[in-house]
Amino acid sequence: MSVFQSTVSELAERFGLVCHGDGSRVIDGVGTLAGASPSQLSFLSNSKYASQLTGTRAGVVVMREENVADSPVAALVARDPYVAYAKIAALFERLPASPQGIHPTAVVSPGARVAPTASIGPGCVIEDGAVVEDGAILGPHCIIGPECTVGAQCRLVARVTLVIRVTLGKRVLVHPGAVIGSDGFGLAFDRDHWIKLPQLGGVRIGDDCEIGANTTIDRGALDDTVLEEDVRLDNQIQIAHNVYIGAHTALAGCAAVAGSAKIGRYCMIGGNAGVLGHLEVADRVTITAKSLVTHSIREPGEYSSGVPLQENRQWRRNAARFKHLDEYARRLSALEKDRNNE
Repeated sequence: MSVFQSTVSELAERFGLVCHGDGSRVIDGVGTLAGASPSQLSFLSNSKYASQLTGTRAGVVVMREENVADSPVAALVARDPYVAYAKIAALFERLPASPQGIHPTAVVSPGARVAPTASIGPGCVIEDGAVVEDGAILGPHCIIGPECTVGAQCRLVARVTLVIRVTLGKRVLVHPGAVIGSDGFGLAFDRDHWIKLPQLGGVRIGDDCEIGANTTIDRGALDDTVLEEDVRLDNQIQIAHNVYIGAHTALAGCAAVAGSAKIGRYCMIGGNAGVLGHLEVADRVTITAKSLVTHSIREPGEYSSGVPLQENRQWRRNAARFKHLDEYARRLSALEKDRNNE
């Protein structure tokens, strides 16, 4: 794998940034403000780390205009340094080559269709009726079940399972251990035992989505479970059957969305947050970490629930008082009523 190199001036021109300082310096990697070497690029986007700027050894730092005067090294000025850094850093990512063709240990059904430009890794299984399109990469031990489609330029890193009736759009990235198209949790209780409801739908995932490691997305009971384009799911997330997630929404690790919930576009859901089933969340809503959404949200904004961390003895006292909250509210209401009647 060749190492990417570029001068500071070339990076400025490529990404439409303003260069201050030595534009001829060659950059061959990225690093933190505290740890970067003179041949690496770093960034400053959070004022919490501004004190590290004066001592940095980086060859160039991406920053806002107001920080340039404090920089001892070359600067690339960006409106949003974090976004600019993300675009530049992608140039230095070195992924192993994935040869076109089917590895000898892969098992491909005669009824499957695999594009000649696809790369099928060791131990993969592609079942009858599955389709793998141009330029798709399947890492080791992926399973593509019946009626599943892996879109062009998708990358399934390793041990990804598409169970049945799953369609991935173009350029979808799926990390190891993800399971897409598993049974939804549909049960009916018949007097003294459970009856399993058949899950007859599928999963549709739009272009440019990313699915984190060990995340599960259940197929729909009747209609499909749907992720629109550019949805980003972190690791260990549960998406239940018939959930609909709008474009450009992101969910952090261990979040869970219950069945038939609908999440709008441009939403952000924090780690370990939950959304109950059959609810709707409007576009551009932020749910902070560990919150539980128990009712539909109709307006954009930031929403939170839960009890903040407290010293244990204080928490115990407050928890005991919480049991009497209804009693306290009634007494307060009665006192206010008496005062108003005086």
